[in-house]
Amino acid sequence: MLKKIEPFIYNFLSLFVPRKVRYKIEGSCVKCGKCCRYMYSKDTYTEREFKIMQFIYPAYKRFYIVGKDEENNLIFGCKLIDENNLCTDYKNRLKMCKNYPSKFINFRGELHDNCGFTVRPEKSFNDYLK
Repeated sequence: MLKKIEPFIYNFLSLFVPRKVRYKIEGSCVKCGKCCRYMYSKDTYTEREFKIMQFIYPAYKRFYIVGKDEENNLIFGCKLIDENNLCTDYKNRLKMCKNYPSKFINFRGELHDNCGFTVRPEKSFNDYLK
């Protein structure tokens, strides 16, 4: 049982850890659709856990499992993106979609190749030495 709630406990505890490096997001969306077709979760979920999550949060039924990455993390896609890489329910998209990419990240994020956004440290290494 503890193993199942461990990710939630660690996520909660991480809120109290001071950030050593802050990151900022620059750029703009180029409407490539990759962020909607290939979403990664920081936590590893099993297919069963994903189905439970969809039951608890019905809005997540818009997502489906695309596959797994090399670290066995699930990759998700959204059923609501069309052939022009646009959301077919843009007005009602989830908060996580509206906020992508998040302006408040505590880790070095990675974005898809050719994404119009970039993730950069707020300060350079030399700034920290001053």
